[in-house]
Amino acid sequence: MSLEEIKSAVLAGKVVRWRNGGYRVVFSGRGNRFLIECVFNGSCTSLTWSDGVTMSEKPEDFFVEEGGAR
Repeated sequence: MSLEEIKSAVLAGKVVRWRNGGYRVVFSGRGNRFLIECVFNGSCTSLTWSDGVTMSEKPEDFFVEEGGAR
């Protein structure tokens, strides 16, 4: 998925996962950022590098969870 596809899906209320069900992409209104969150311990990392454009992980590793609405 492209960065814009991920952002749009998250803002539309879809559940976007990274690599497996243990990680999801969330929007943090605090700092206006998209984060990859570990669902097991709540730790987060940024979806992009500090430039806000370059993804921190491979785009092909992201997917929308089927039937995944928040």
